[in-house]
Amino acid sequence: MRVWVRELAVAMAVGVLIGGGPAVHAAPNDAEIAHAETAHAETAHAGPSRETARAPAPAPAAAATPAPAGFESADAVLRWMAGYRGRPEPTRLPAAIATLSAAGALAIPERAGLPVGFLAGVIAAQPTRADKLVTALDRLPPRDSWVIVRAIAYSGHPDWKGLLARTAARLPAQRAAIEGYVQDRLPVLDRLAMDDPPSGWSRLRAWLPFAAEAVSPPALEVRPEVLDTLWGVYFATGDAAPLRRIVALLPWWRERDDLRRLTVGCMARFTLVANATRDPALLALLREEATRQPAAGAADLRDALAAAESDDLARVRTESLAAIQALERKTRDRNPPDRSKTLEPSPAGDRPAAALRRPRAEPDTFTAAAGAPVDR
Repeated sequence: MRVWVRELAVAMAVGVLIGGGPAVHAAPNDAEIAHAETAHAETAHAGPSRETARAPAPAPAAAATPAPAGFESADAVLRWMAGYRGRPEPTRLPAAIATLSAAGALAIPERAGLPVGFLAGVIAAQPTRADKLVTALDRLPPRDSWVIVRAIAYSGHPDWKGLLARTAARLPAQRAAIEGYVQDRLPVLDRLAMDDPPSGWSRLRAWLPFAAEAVSPPALEVRPEVLDTLWGVYFATGDAAPLRRIVALLPWWRERDDLRRLTVGCMARFTLVANATRDPALLALLREEATRQPAAGAADLRDALAAAESDDLARVRTESLAAIQALERKTRDRNPPDRSKTLEPSPAGDRPAAALRRPRAEPDTFTAAAGAPVDR
């Protein structure tokens, strides 16, 4: 099984004030990826004169509200997403998704977890405007319209199935996926495969004819792109709920038998530390979450917090690399390759450990699965 692990540098607007203040967009230094996107200029409207103050105001001439600004590149969209929770601009969402589509950033689902989660988060945060937001995305090419369907299903909107049903006629290419979600045949984000394996009785009951029951929706396998999806929801909402799901994955970094679980756990730990180091608001949320953790998970979160507070990302990367490489060696020793067959070398990006090697320039925000392989 190929385990895809990527890290995407999302240059984010830094300096969001804690304590309810406005977002401050500081210019990153040379070691950072790019400048934060310049804020939009607000349109000024003159008030009525004294002579006309008492009379009904005439209807304004053509549209007084300027159209939402577009984006120069996919990188600009990612910077906007990373700073969105400090200054929500849902009217720019169609332009953002269209820009990512034009750049090919939505072509491979395994690398598009961040925009899927972000769109899902915006839909969840704007429940009364969800139909309007989704309708504004109708011009997305059919090849990328899967993003709309998955984001709606992942959003947790109170009427997400109805929203999908109302969207079906406009997205004929996604009819099968829509039916799969509506009929609970496809997994959604609020049901992750993180629970313990089923008990012996549960497995036996599945074979007993008299114990038949309604089939529950399948659980979503936790892979690196799911981790990115959770980060996307957080960027869109600033809510602690997706962070709790990521924190719940921290114990997986101690896994020593399952390479997929170990990889996801290492990336959860790595992204939490890297992002919390650069985001005081995120660090504060994680500190609060640490007070609510059971004893089993509190130690891992406290360790991640200590690494973020001391800017010790290098230690986290080193420990993660060592754990992944050790399990890779163990797996190879347990399942030696068949030398009688010709084997082609695997691309560097397919190795789980590749994603944790030191990047050329440390970005402001880290995600796990989206983006291209890191060339070392």
